[in-house]
Amino acid sequence: MNQPVQHGKAALGFIFVTIFIDVLGLGIIIPILPKLLEQLAHVDISMASQYSGYLTFTYASMQFLFAPVLGNLSDRFGRRPVLLFSLLGFGIDYLFMAFAPSIIWLFVGRFIAGIAGASTTTATAYIADVSVGDKRAANFGLIGAATGLGFILGIGMGGFFGAISIKLPFLVAAGLALLNAIYGFFILPESLSVKNRRRFEWKRANPVGSLLRLRNYSMAVSTLITAYTMVYIGQKAIESTLPFYLIEKFKWKLPSISALGIFIGLLIAGIQGGLVRWVIPKFGLRKNIMAGIAFYGIGLILIAFNNVGWLMYVYMIPYCLGGIGGTALQGFISEHVSPREQGELQGALTSLVSITTIIGPLLMTSLFHHFTSKESSIYFPGAPFLMGAILMLVSIALTIRSFKKKEPVKLIQGH
Repeated sequence: MNQPVQHGKAALGFIFVTIFIDVLGLGIIIPILPKLLEQLAHVDISMASQYSGYLTFTYASMQFLFAPVLGNLSDRFGRRPVLLFSLLGFGIDYLFMAFAPSIIWLFVGRFIAGIAGASTTTATAYIADVSVGDKRAANFGLIGAATGLGFILGIGMGGFFGAISIKLPFLVAAGLALLNAIYGFFILPESLSVKNRRRFEWKRANPVGSLLRLRNYSMAVSTLITAYTMVYIGQKAIESTLPFYLIEKFKWKLPSISALGIFIGLLIAGIQGGLVRWVIPKFGLRKNIMAGIAFYGIGLILIAFNNVGWLMYVYMIPYCLGGIGGTALQGFISEHVSPREQGELQGALTSLVSITTIIGPLLMTSLFHHFTSKESSIYFPGAPFLMGAILMLVSIALTIRSFKKKEPVKLIQGH
């Protein structure tokens, strides 16, 4: 068992800030991306959404390739150096985004961000290192809370500073990332003891090999992972098309989009930073996984057929409650892995999520573009959200099937 980290609160605080800065950059992009793409690519809002899907494809492809590499490097050399390296990468990415003279440079920035974004793998492994028992799943809620706060400030910065200059929000994010790297260099302790480190192997660090390692799970867990693969794809309806949808259907301007984004961030932060820490111990992981998927589906179908702009605030409440399920799933899976393999496991899961981020945005932005373009015979901007709701329903069926299986839920050690 790992030696407890002496400065556990300070370490978890640093991890919180690291993930926060990761999501901050994504949040900054959300409100200003439609306008930025319209300007740099000289296209309408429908085609701009398609370019957005291509940018996300670039980001996710790099994260898919590098998540298992960083995860395995952290199992060999420790979490600390990998986290600091990733923060430096984020700082460089934001600088690229700030000074992009053409849309090509946005792709360069997303390329770098995809590599640095794989730090979530190491951050999650760090939390697993310093957490025990029921606190592990609760501490994973820090990821959700950091995500929420990152979106709050990121979207707020994107809307406020973006109105002054599109470059300004990225410059602020770059400064925060580089400052956090300096802070971590002096403050962050290493969480992985030497005795729990293992030799780096390329065959375990390649993304395909990393995904194949998931075969070692029991059939019950494998079915659950399949269900959540669909959940992650369904989530991309909101993540990929929401600002384009708000502009297209309700003619919202930048301040209105930012205001909704801040509201969503507050919801996520409250749910992941507070509610999760109460409902998981009280109701257990399995019930929370089921409830989370159901909430996602309800929120998505309400948004798909919404015709009143202000109701977006109401319908985001059940959708954000769906985040309970993701936190419960991470805790559920990590309980069945040895300390020396947490980095590898989180790398494999991050690669899996990256695949959904490759597939999901392309699917959702293509649906939005098809049903909002002038050539379309059917006008239905809510199509991506309806697709997301359908995927959630399928996921619920798979989850029920998984929990009915009688076999023991554990990871079979393959070495």
